[in-house]
Amino acid sequence: MKIVFASHNQKKAAEIRSVLPTGMTLLTLHDLELHEEIPEDEPTIEGNSAFKANWVLQRFGLPCFADDTGLEVMALNGAPGVHSARYAGPERSDDANMDKLLNALAQEPNRSAQFKTVMTYCDGAIQQQFTGLVKGVIATEKSGTEGFGYDPLFIPEDQDKTFAQMPLAEKNLYSHRARAMAQFLAFLQAKAV
Repeated sequence: MKIVFASHNQKKAAEIRSVLPTGMTLLTLHDLELHEEIPEDEPTIEGNSAFKANWVLQRFGLPCFADDTGLEVMALNGAPGVHSARYAGPERSDDANMDKLLNALAQEPNRSAQFKTVMTYCDGAIQQQFTGLVKGVIATEKSGTEGFGYDPLFIPEDQDKTFAQMPLAEKNLYSHRARAMAQFLAFLQAKAV
């Protein structure tokens, strides 16, 4: 079975491929030779996820899924949230985003946060969303070289290292994206019966 992931992000695609069952092939927008960016102008993570999936379905007529992810920091009233990828500006720099977050929390004792991923699947007849959450804290400095985004700052609950200090197989035990994917794969399996 082939399924389209409405993203250009090859690091996200690698995470998703690592949890796919045998026999399922993931195609990205790169594989479809689509190089333009899909707008992410919706006011919520759920809205961005749904918009991207529907945009690709309308363009190519292929069943697809999209994700949108936000880091929600409690002391910042849920920011950066839906704006996580562009928190420090439109250039989408991971380091600039992390630096801005560290500055915002410099004098803040409450460093609780959660990662939230919403995946939307649509095939023209069905649209379904799946949400993965992982709670944790924001570290006081960047640590680790694995992963992407805010991974060097996020320490999942009951752990003592950041996502960026974990190999992918270990990160998948805790990650928001792996949790949303587990729900999505269960849905696809039930749909195929």
